[in-house]
Amino acid sequence: MSDFVPGLEGVVAFETEIAEPDKEGGALRYRGVDIEDLVGHVSFGNVWGLLVDGAFNPGLPPAEPFPIPVHSGDIRVDVQSALAMLAPVWGLRPLLDIDEQQARDDLARAAVMALSYVAQSARGQGNAMVPQREIDKAQSVVERFMIRWRGEPDPKHVAAVDAYWTSAAEHGMNASTFTARVITSTGADAAAALSGAVGALSGPLHGGAPSRVLKMLDEVEESGDPEGWVSDALDRGERLMGFGHRIYRAEDPRSRLLKKTAKELGSPRVEIAEALEQAAHEAIAKKNPDHSYTNVEFWSAIVLDVAEVPPNLAPAMFACSRTAGWSAHVLEQKRLGVLVRPSAKYIGPGARSLQEV
Repeated sequence: MSDFVPGLEGVVAFETEIAEPDKEGGALRYRGVDIEDLVGHVSFGNVWGLLVDGAFNPGLPPAEPFPIPVHSGDIRVDVQSALAMLAPVWGLRPLLDIDEQQARDDLARAAVMALSYVAQSARGQGNAMVPQREIDKAQSVVERFMIRWRGEPDPKHVAAVDAYWTSAAEHGMNASTFTARVITSTGADAAAALSGAVGALSGPLHGGAPSRVLKMLDEVEESGDPEGWVSDALDRGERLMGFGHRIYRAEDPRSRLLKKTAKELGSPRVEIAEALEQAAHEAIAKKNPDHSYTNVEFWSAIVLDVAEVPPNLAPAMFACSRTAGWSAHVLEQKRLGVLVRPSAKYIGPGARSLQEV
């Protein structure tokens, strides 16, 4: 048995053709295409196609008119529950029992329903659904999402969400993607795999950090002293959300792209965000240069703020973006056809009697 590695960090469990994070060069490529060539040029629905099919078209189809069946008051719970319910409603069969084309089509239907469910849940139970005829006027999946949520597609909001979703669409073997592959390896249906991946986002360490970044910015702005605020926070042992990454040793390319987007869209938070970024970078670099750069979550918070996305919706927005990567990995795992079954090293007590217990 190989040496125990806590959290499996650095352990290679899969070979993939989907995404390539360049940890030294500070780049991220989707099936060989740099995301810098995608953001602002290819809409998210077609980026979904690139990751899943290796081609922009046909991409992600429009969501079917389907009212969300769960209203718990928690958007993540609503979406996770509603996705799981698609299997019996639509008659989705286990991935083990269907061919690759059917699996791809099931994933497309379920993935775009995740977007629809987030929009419906965010709109709130007390508000009437937007008429389908209005949604059908949209020119992209992102625009459809914004209409379904708010009733009208502000171009700046659409651009912000599209940039964020494309930047966060895929990033290798993170917690939610690994969850989706494990579920897929059992032969479960496509909706179950996506639902389980959404569940992995319920903790703040994966997908939830943008909701905490704005709080930091507000406190820094109120203090008027970015360097002092950072110093005090580090002295208290607090974690600065949005800094450092377990993959990149250079600048996170997604952070760089979203910073550019925030500036282009005229975010009023750019100045204070850059001040906090510089102060934190200098302070953290003294102790750990490899983890001093901002990651995708820092500038995601500012871009989502441009789109007037409330902080509590950040994890659900991340789930929307990651439906692309999850779907691609579910298909890749189906092709692999191997049950994911790692081992555990037992370190408990030796054999003992009932009396000893």
